[in-house]
This record gives sequence, structure tokens and C-alpha cells, in this order.
Amino acid sequence: EFRRVLFRSAGIPTGVHVMLVEGGRMLFMRRANTGFFDGLLSLPGGHVEPGESIRMAAIREMAEELAIALRPQDLALVGVVHRLSDTNRIDFFLRATAWAGQPRRAEPDKCDALAWHAPAHLPADVVPYVAAAVRTTRAEPWIVESGWPAP
Repeated sequence: EFRRVLFRSAGIPTGVHVMLVEGGRMLFMRRANTGFFDGLLSLPGGHVEPGESIRMAAIREMAEELAIALRPQDLALVGVVHRLSDTNRIDFFLRATAWAGQPRRAEPDKCDALAWHAPAHLPADVVPYVAAAVRTTRAEPWIVESGWPAP
């Protein structure tokens, strides 16, 4: 735990979010008991840990949160959000083109519901920067800066 805290304090916290799409709908998780956007829907994902690449973190997080298996070659970069919220943060958004297993709530203490939604018709209770990222998605990778004052 100390190493994780030291790592985060030494640089910009980095997150990874995975877009699982099936039948034109994307999987969202409702956050619970985390102290961060609890009660709102978000994409599955989490923090990149020391010694992990973005894809390694995505694979670990999907196994922990949804009990599914991903391979590095099944993950494509969608975009990056550089945001100013409580701190300076960077979030990578990846799309999973395939996975093994049926997504389920593997961490019910951190997620109280799963829901599939069409990206074009998101409900109002999606974490704002995640909703913006989903709506920004296009053919080539993108970068969004959020919460920063104008130069």
C-alpha cells in the first residue's frame, strides 16, 4: 500500500477505462462505497499500478471487477482525457474488441449494478467526464482537456 501511495504522489494519477460493447450497447457499472462518484454509472476500470502498462492495468481491472479475461491484442486505444478535478489526472479509454467470460459484479462491495446502454442514449447518472468521453468517441484516438482554465 505504501508503494502505491508513493507512486501516486510522485506523478499524475493515471486511470484506465474499458469500453465493452455488445449489440450496440456499452457496459456501465454503478459505483458504490468507493468515495468517488458513488451512485453514478461509470465504465469499468481503475488506476494504473506501479510496474503496469495501460493494457496490463485494463486486463487486471476487468478480471477483478467483471471476472472476464482480455488479451492485450483485444484492446484498442480510443482516447485520453487530461482533467483537472481534485488533482491533475490522466484517464485512458480503451475499447475491448473481444473478451472471454460473461461480465458480472465480481466486486459487489464497490459496484451495486451493471447496465448496458447505447452510447448515443446515455442516462443522466453517468460520471460527467466518462459521459463526455463516450460521446467524443470517433474513428481515430482523441485527446480532451477538461476543467482547465483558458490559457
